Amino acid sequence: MSKSAAVMVAGAGGFIGGHLVRSLIQEGYTRVRAIDIKPFEEWHQLFSEADNRRMDLRDKPACEAATQGVDSVYNFAADMGGMGFIEANKALCMLSVLINTHLLEAARIAGVSRFFFSSSACVYAAEKQVMTDVVPLREEDAYPAMPEDGYGWEKLFSERMCRHFTDDFGLATRVARYHNVYGPFGTFEGGREKAPAAVCRKVAEAKLSGRDEIEIWGDGQQTRSFTYIDDCVHGTRLLMASDVDEPLNIGSSQLVSINQLVDIVERIAGAKLRRTYKLDAPKGVRGRNSDNTRIQTRLGWQPSVSLEAGLEPTYRWIYDQLAMSPRRAPQTDGAVVRP
Repeated sequence: MSKSAAVMVAGAGGFIGGHLVRSLIQEGYTRVRAIDIKPFEEWHQLFSEADNRRMDLRDKPACEAATQGVDSVYNFAADMGGMGFIEANKALCMLSVLINTHLLEAARIAGVSRFFFSSSACVYAAEKQVMTDVVPLREEDAYPAMPEDGYGWEKLFSERMCRHFTDDFGLATRVARYHNVYGPFGTFEGGREKAPAAVCRKVAEAKLSGRDEIEIWGDGQQTRSFTYIDDCVHGTRLLMASDVDEPLNIGSSQLVSINQLVDIVERIAGAKLRRTYKLDAPKGVRGRNSDNTRIQTRLGWQPSVSLEAGLEPTYRWIYDQLAMSPRRAPQTDGAVVRP
C-alpha cells in the first residue's frame, strides 16, 4: 500500500490503536485518520500528524463519515478491558457489534479496499481451556462455538460478519485473534487493565509505598501467554498486507503461570513480596496458549519478544506513571490537536 494512501484507525485513542498510529506515522504514512470516542486528553497516545477525530462509531452516520475517502480501515474500537471488566459488563461488550457492523457496511459503501478487525483469543471454546498445561489453541478450535460469554461472542460474531462481507460483497477483510497484548502506554488501573499491567502496577505500588505484599487474583496457577505490543503491531501489519483471509492467532507461545509472571516482574523491580490470593476474584479460563503453526506457515513469522524482555519497559513505564505528580497526561508532541 502506498504511503500516500488514506488509512483510518478506529479506536486510535486506545492501547493497540495508538501504537499502530505511531507505527504508520513513523513509517511515513501522510494520511492517517485517527478516531476514538474518548476526549483527546484521555487518548493513550496523540499525534498531531494524524487527522484526529472524536466520534462515536456505534452510530452508523459516524461510521459513514469516518470512512469517506479512506483506502483501508483498522478496527480496534470496542468497549472492553481485563477479566474483571469482561465478566461484569457482558451487555456492554456485546454492544460493540454495532461498531464493527456499521464500519463494515460503511466501508463497503465507501469503496474501502481492505478492512482489519481485531478479534481475541476469547473466541476459543472454554472446554479447551480447563487445564493449566493447556494444549495451544489452533484457529480451528473456535468451533464448535462456546466462547467467553459476552466479549467472546461479540468477537466471534464480528469475525463472521467480516467473512460474509468478503464472501458476499468482495470486501477484503483480515482478522487477528490477539492473545493478551501488553506494553507501555496500556491501561494499568481502573478495572480495565489486563494481567501484565495489573501485576506491574501492584509491584510498583508496593515499591513506592514500602509495602511488601501483593494480591493475586485466583490461585496463581492459571496460565496464559502474553504478547508484547511491538510484536502485535508488526504481526497486524503483516497480516493486513497479506492475502490471508482467514483468522490468524497473533500471540506469543511462551506459556507462564500468573505466579511466574509475578516472579519476572519482581526480578525486574528488585522486590520480593508476600503473596495473598483472592480466590473469588474473576480469573477467566484455567489455561490459554497460542498455536502459531498457521501464522508461521502463512506469514513466515511469529511473535518473538520474550516476556522478560517485554515486561522490562512495561514495568519501567508504569512505575514512572505512578511516580509522576500530577498524574500522567497522554503522550503528545506538544502540538494542539483540533477535533
